[in-house]
Amino acid sequence: MEAPQVTVMPVTGGAINMMEYLLQGSVFDQALESLLHRLRGLCDNMEPETFTDHELVYLLKGQQGNPFILRARRSLSHPTSPWHLRYLGQPEVGDKSRHALVRNCVDVAASHSLPEFLNEMGFRMDHEFVANGHIFRKGAMKIVVSKLSRILVPGNTENTERLSLSFLVELSVLAPAGQDTMSEDMRSFAEQLKPLVHLEKIDPSKQRH
Repeated sequence: MEAPQVTVMPVTGGAINMMEYLLQGSVFDQALESLLHRLRGLCDNMEPETFTDHELVYLLKGQQGNPFILRARRSLSHPTSPWHLRYLGQPEVGDKSRHALVRNCVDVAASHSLPEFLNEMGFRMDHEFVANGHIFRKGAMKIVVSKLSRILVPGNTENTERLSLSFLVELSVLAPAGQDTMSEDMRSFAEQLKPLVHLEKIDPSKQRH
């Protein structure tokens, strides 16, 4: 069967291939309002963007080695918006003095036929989840505070169960390779969020949603 056509384009405002600088942490539900209040005071947008997204994680297993992983995400709040397809590379293990995890990131907007296209290309959906929360911005930095929920019935985003009693907090920057001063700016910003949340350099390969 011929794979359905899918249209892809760079996400607005940047090249397709960038480096992601990342710090992560979490807060319990009861500390959420205090953290949001702190972020409103520190960030460029006092009122954060809100989102509810559905993410599907696809694997393509080869003859040897680790499977190739792609992430397809769509907005449940804005169903007509394009899908997003992301590839996240392995964390760089070079400079130990870096304050943030650094990995290659390819991010493109795609048409709504993306899931069918990935299936026809041989990818298998491994798991899916719903993320909803708030997005703050401070210059080039993006701060996402989100609640993750597992999907109990495949494809049914109305039937979910929370993964934990805490909110995931992610501080990230997308930039061309070599912009290591970004991690110092991120460390300084993260210091201002203590003791409400401790943002750290965490290896995502040791996590699983």
